[in-house]
Amino acid sequence: MGITILHSADWHLDAPFSSFPEEQRQFLRQQQRLLPGKVAEFARQEGCDLVLLAGDLFDGNPGRESIEALKQGLADCGVPVFISPGNHDFVCDTSPWVTESWPENVRIFRGGLEAVSLPQLDLKIYGAGYQSMDCPPLLEHFTAEGEERWKIGLLHADPTGKRSPYCPITTAQVRGSGLNYLALGHIHKAGFFQAGDTLCAWPGCPMGRGWDETGERTAYLVTLGQPSRLREIQLDTLRFYDREAELTQLEDILPGSESRDFYRVTLTGWGKPDLGELYRKFSHLPHLEFRDETMDPDSLWEGAGEDSLQGAYFALLKQAAETDPNARLAAEISRKLLAGKEVRLP
Repeated sequence: MGITILHSADWHLDAPFSSFPEEQRQFLRQQQRLLPGKVAEFARQEGCDLVLLAGDLFDGNPGRESIEALKQGLADCGVPVFISPGNHDFVCDTSPWVTESWPENVRIFRGGLEAVSLPQLDLKIYGAGYQSMDCPPLLEHFTAEGEERWKIGLLHADPTGKRSPYCPITTAQVRGSGLNYLALGHIHKAGFFQAGDTLCAWPGCPMGRGWDETGERTAYLVTLGQPSRLREIQLDTLRFYDREAELTQLEDILPGSESRDFYRVTLTGWGKPDLGELYRKFSHLPHLEFRDETMDPDSLWEGAGEDSLQGAYFALLKQAAETDPNARLAAEISRKLLAGKEVRLP
């Protein structure tokens, strides 16, 4: 029988969301506090054997409401939960990882690399917690030991650069680790690789924090076996969508019913949008933002016929456009290029 694991990281509870108005900041933090319950519900539904949380669950000093939400969610998992604090929630004297009492099923790695055995699962798990904002390469010269069938590592670490200050991990270290699975956090976009017998993966953040973390965000459902398998899962969290569209395309890219998600739409093409009317039309989307980068139709033929190369060019296109719609399209593309705008050919 294999081992089923829910692997998540980088929740950043109580993140500042400083680029948003206060009402939206409060809403976003409230949505974050739903994460522990969603993880617990999914772990129960999938019959997970354990839950691995690879750091940055908090973003600095969390408030009482977030701490209590996390405690309740972890207890509700109903299986062993292991936590490796990261650079945003590192272990110190005032850290909630030290000052708070946590549910009995929760084990927090508060120091250097250490091992915990779970005889009922024939499993040993290695983990560590940050003591400050940075961390040395903990897998350097490391090899898992013991008679357990399964060996797992849990670290908040950076697999993308050998000189990273955040516990850099190399492919060679993973290959020589003797681990079946290495569960990482820190990188907010999901990824994985296989090195030797070790599957190394980081699930990304399960809920974005702004326009640089758009679309579906993930956690991993891991099944250890021969071979081990990963499945990306979504935890029904709020999402950010940053899109570009012409006025005629809005109903195709925006939902027709109420949504808690955040939408930012850059309006392109030719037109004079009435932004007030657009906001009224899509009032069922309370977190919608329009950015107007349309071009004024009246400016399309501006300067046509003037004594210049550009004037002669647009005069020819204007005349051709009376019978050929492609001439107008050529004029629109030319105006965008002259304005330094990106052009996407139809």
